[in-house]
Amino acid sequence: MKINQKLRPTCITRNSGILAILFAAICGLTVVPVWAQTATTDSAPKATSQEKGNTDRAKRQAAEKKTVDEFHHYLRVGRDAKGRAVNLETSVTRFIGKNADGATVTVDLIGAVHIGEQNYFDQLNTIFLNYESMLYELVAPEGTRIPNGGRESTDSMNPVAALQLGMKAVLGLEFQLDHIDYMKSNFVHADMSPEEFSQSMVDNEESIMKFFLNAVGQSMAMQSSSSTTDAELMMAMFSSNREVQLRKVFAEQMQNMEASMAIFKGKKGSTIIDHRNAKAMSILKREIDSGKTKLAVFYGAGHLPDMQRRLIEDFGMSRGGQYWLTAWKLISE
Repeated sequence: MKINQKLRPTCITRNSGILAILFAAICGLTVVPVWAQTATTDSAPKATSQEKGNTDRAKRQAAEKKTVDEFHHYLRVGRDAKGRAVNLETSVTRFIGKNADGATVTVDLIGAVHIGEQNYFDQLNTIFLNYESMLYELVAPEGTRIPNGGRESTDSMNPVAALQLGMKAVLGLEFQLDHIDYMKSNFVHADMSPEEFSQSMVDNEESIMKFFLNAVGQSMAMQSSSSTTDAELMMAMFSSNREVQLRKVFAEQMQNMEASMAIFKGKKGSTIIDHRNAKAMSILKREIDSGKTKLAVFYGAGHLPDMQRRLIEDFGMSRGGQYWLTAWKLISE
C-alpha cells in the first residue's frame, strides 16, 4: 500500500505487535476476503452453536489456505538445490481474454514489494515499456504522477517515512517511489483518492486504531508458535553480514503470513485490499473498453490473489504464462 508521495511501505518481524500493519504496506495482503467465504444453505437441519462454530472455523481455515496458496503464486522465496533461501521473488503473471470486439486482450499482473534492490526496479522500468496501459497503485488525488526521485525533504517529518528510512538502511535496499519512472506516457493512475480511501474506511467501520489493537492481540497469540524466534532475529542483527541475514528473516516471514492480515477486514471486506482492487479493476475495464489490448497492473503482491479472482470471474480471462523477478538477494555476493 502507498499513500501519496510521503507514505512508503516497510516491514518488521512477525514477533512485533505492529507487524501486520507494516506488512500490509509492503505487500497489501489480507487472508479472508469476502469472495473466499462460503455461504451455508438453509436446507440442512439447524446445527448447534458448537457445530456451527466448528463448521465456520473449518470454512475459514479452508478460505485462508486458498488465499495463502494463491499469494505464493505472486511472491515466493527462491531456493537452491539444497533448499537454502537465495532470493525473494515477485512474479509477472499473464491473463488472456477478449474485448467486446472479439480481439485478444492480455493483462499482466506485476507483483511488487515496495522496498527492493536497484536492479529490481531497473528491470521493472524496462518491462513497463511493453504495455499500452500501465496501471499503478497510489492513494492520491486522481491522475497523480510521481516526479522522478519521488522523495520530498518533508518525508523525514512523517513517522512512517522515518521507519522506512530505518528499514532501507538496515536491509540495504531502495524505495520503489524513488526509482520507478511514473512519468512515462503509458502510466495510468488506478487507485483511490485520499478522500475515497478515508470514506471507505468509515463506511466499512475500519480504523488504524482497530488495526493496531488487533495486531497486538494477534501477535501475542502467535508468539509461542512463531517460526522466527527472538534468538534468530538477534543473531541476524549482530551478524557480520547483517543486511543479508535480516533480509532472510524478513523474507521467510513475508511468505508465511497465513493469518496476520485478517486484522484488516472491516464490515464488508477490506479497504486496503478489496475496495482498492475494485477501483483498480474499474479503471482497467475503462482502458480495455477504450481499445487497449496489452495492459498491466502494477500493485503490491498481496493484492494479486483477489485481482486474479476478479480477472477470471468478472473479465472472463484465463491464466497464461508467468515469470519471476528477484527483488532481494538473500545470499552474499
